[in-house]
Amino acid sequence: MSTSDHSAAAPASFAVSVPDVPDTALEPEELDPAQVLSGNPAVTGKVLWESPDGSQVRGIWQITPGVVTDTEADELFVVVSGRATVEVEGGATLEVGPGSACVLREGDRTVWTVHETLRKVYQITSAPRPADGP
Repeated sequence: MSTSDHSAAAPASFAVSVPDVPDTALEPEELDPAQVLSGNPAVTGKVLWESPDGSQVRGIWQITPGVVTDTEADELFVVVSGRATVEVEGGATLEVGPGSACVLREGDRTVWTVHETLRKVYQITSAPRPADGP
């Protein structure tokens, strides 16, 4: 896989070889048990780049089958493998699979029904973290 370093000094421009994404090793991520509605889903991920102020994060994320709730960030993602149904409270129901490009708005409350282990590449945008005080 061709990526830039995850350090703050890394440039914002980088390339990811899509054929390599399904095989990229990911690290376990914590999933709040209160979010799990059904099954025993496990979450893994890898941050590929994060802006120095924390306002942008780009990476790979995966979840195994099950049903979970989430409150979303401002996110653009593309599904690399797997399938899921994402129900947005008060909004659309998204059927996503390989090649689906999706946008979720910050604050959207969702229910993810993961039918097949889903892997996606994403970009999250948020307000910058406050600078450290004196």
